[in-house]
Amino acid sequence: MDLLVVGAGEIGRWIADTVSADESPVDAAVAFADRDPDVARDAAASREATTVPVDGDTTHDAVCLAVPMSAVPAAVEAYAPRAERAILDVSGEMTDAVAAMREHAPGLQRASYHPLFAPPRVPGNVACVVDEGGPVVDGIAAAIEAGGNDVFETTPAEHDRAMETVQAGAHAAVLAWRLASDDVREEFHTPVSAALDDVADTVTEGAPGVYAEIQRAFDGADDVADAARELADADRDEFADLYEAARGDREGRERHE
Repeated sequence: MDLLVVGAGEIGRWIADTVSADESPVDAAVAFADRDPDVARDAAASREATTVPVDGDTTHDAVCLAVPMSAVPAAVEAYAPRAERAILDVSGEMTDAVAAMREHAPGLQRASYHPLFAPPRVPGNVACVVDEGGPVVDGIAAAIEAGGNDVFETTPAEHDRAMETVQAGAHAAVLAWRLASDDVREEFHTPVSAALDDVADTVTEGAPGVYAEIQRAFDGADDVADAARELADADRDEFADLYEAARGDREGRERHE
């Protein structure tokens, strides 16, 4: 398989490494394209990969878009003519991505994958929407699974709704706690605050632009802010009710699982 990866950042390098790994069932030759040619050359230099211009006319068996979520629709339109068999994305937003692929690549295999982890923490869960299946898409999924990841099917609507909770809401809650917290001696930390501090370290080790894209793409932060204000304003009885509601939500999720 001749695969063009558009976007040579962390996620673009992850998909390139995944499809070309020794355990991958796909025999992949990877090319990188990036609006910063130095980034593309850096990605290719440490791999058996090549680079192509972003505005070139090369064609490839498959094109994988690893660009910011807000750039995916335009990237689909630009790169669909360079895909001979399949087009996919690993951007993290699915509704607009899948709609753009349907519009601009109706005759191609199409899929959207979202690795639910940062590449340094591979392997993990990978959400998948196969909009038009075929051997290329099957091979990509098999390569991801061969890397130890758990690929699970979803729909664009279910995925994006889940991201409101697990990304936009979760990140807002953790970052707000870090911004509001005082610096305290290590001995003062409780198990809860120590765990939050560790999570905040994890969230803030990434690129701020990526987290800004998540907040732009998905609702969720406002709901967290509203819940925090409700807790802050509650009297004793109201707080107890909110606490029990939170406990009930957790127990309901555990029963469902």
